[in-house]
Amino acid sequence: MEKIRLNKILANAGIASRRNSDLLMQEGRVTLNGQICTALGTTADPKKDFITVDGKPISKKPAKQVTYLLNKPSGYICSNKRHGNDKLAIDLIKERKARLYTIGRLDKLTEGLILVTSEGDYANLVMHPSSNIERQYTVKTKQEVTYEDIQKIKKGTYIERRKIVPVSVSKKKKREISITVMEGKKHEVRLLVARTGLSISGLKRIRLGCLELGSLPKGAHRVLSEKEKNLIFEKRASIKKATPSKL
Repeated sequence: MEKIRLNKILANAGIASRRNSDLLMQEGRVTLNGQICTALGTTADPKKDFITVDGKPISKKPAKQVTYLLNKPSGYICSNKRHGNDKLAIDLIKERKARLYTIGRLDKLTEGLILVTSEGDYANLVMHPSSNIERQYTVKTKQEVTYEDIQKIKKGTYIERRKIVPVSVSKKKKREISITVMEGKKHEVRLLVARTGLSISGLKRIRLGCLELGSLPKGAHRVLSEKEKNLIFEKRASIKKATPSKL
């Protein structure tokens, strides 16, 4: 068999994404035929060479790659590192057989659509800035939303010294706003709403690209088909022609 890059072998075995596999190598946690391997770009034969991570041999049989759509409840953390009694989003997927991690993050109190995957290449593609994926959120507020509040959110805000402007903003109910963003910056929606003085009582992501959360129950998950995985990269023509908010 032709030799391939070691980070790809680790990714195919469900250990980590290619990028994180490189980190494992740099940390001295990967051995190739008994020797610690830290050189990025190293190639190997997954069927003949003996490879370990943290002293444990990796499977020579490629792990089945899978991506789930999860409706994350509030109180769960999008991370693979547990601190104390933290509840992790990946804990909700009981049947996992490969190493799973979330694609991007929702903060602890934010609910809704998050992707959980063993597919490192797909994860990197989704998270790359060039993908320009729209993210739609439903924001519930403690106070009634006014026309002025919507206009303030539409003007955007500065995050990390960069002006961030939402794709669309509209009022849905007296205390509910729909906000679509493109950047995916940390706490982006919360920071956009904060400039109005409104207090958020609930935040939920309902769409990524053209992939929608739908009626999936809170805490439930389902496997995505290849067709659904590609929906995340599609754009909604209606978003570009969003009508003014009716207040």
